[in-house]
Amino acid sequence: MGKFTTLAVCVAALAPKLVLAQPTSAKPSTQAKPAIYTCTTADGRRLTSDRPISDCNAVEQRVLNADGSLRSVLPAAMSPEQRAAHEARERKLAAERSAQTDAIRRDRNLMLRYPNEAAHQHARESSLDDANKARLISEHRVKDLALERKPLMDEAEFYKGKPLPSKLKQQLDANDAAVDAQKQLIENQKAELVRISSRYDLELARLKRLWAGAAPGSLGNGAADAAASAAPNLAR
Repeated sequence: MGKFTTLAVCVAALAPKLVLAQPTSAKPSTQAKPAIYTCTTADGRRLTSDRPISDCNAVEQRVLNADGSLRSVLPAAMSPEQRAAHEARERKLAAERSAQTDAIRRDRNLMLRYPNEAAHQHARESSLDDANKARLISEHRVKDLALERKPLMDEAEFYKGKPLPSKLKQQLDANDAAVDAQKQLIENQKAELVRISSRYDLELARLKRLWAGAAPGSLGNGAADAAASAAPNLAR
């Protein structure tokens, strides 16, 4: 019984060494599998290599596995003109994708801001009310300037046919300039009312289609319409 106990102790002591002595498994190879490049040149030569073939830059190269199966195709190198045209196409496509993404975002934000026509109408009335208040303030200022001008004109009657005193002339000129500025401001405010109405008309037409189920971003360039309605009315 003592011998068996001693043998068990020896085996237990040797176990870690036996584990360490086990041969390690081979690591999988990380080297890329060899490839075969093949092509037919413009003059009819068929070339093969284990790397891209410089003589075939102008034509397509086939990349094969060792068993002859097709791995990939290496396109022909582009000329400077072809590369420029390709890059221009890529820029155009990127711009179109960006514009489409923006259109989708704008339409979604528009529907979040105005879930129904009542909400849109309320926003329209609020914007028009602010613009009208500004116009009324300017018109009231014109009336005040007319009252301020009356005593100046009464004083100017004493100098009929004579040069006006410089101070009086400066006061009249300042009054004229202030009236002209307010009148121009009123014209701008009227144009702003037209612009606001136009913008809300465009929005409402777009919203009606979105509310009816049109996909966001599918209704064309809403940004151009918005920019057109936001531009100042230069004709006025």
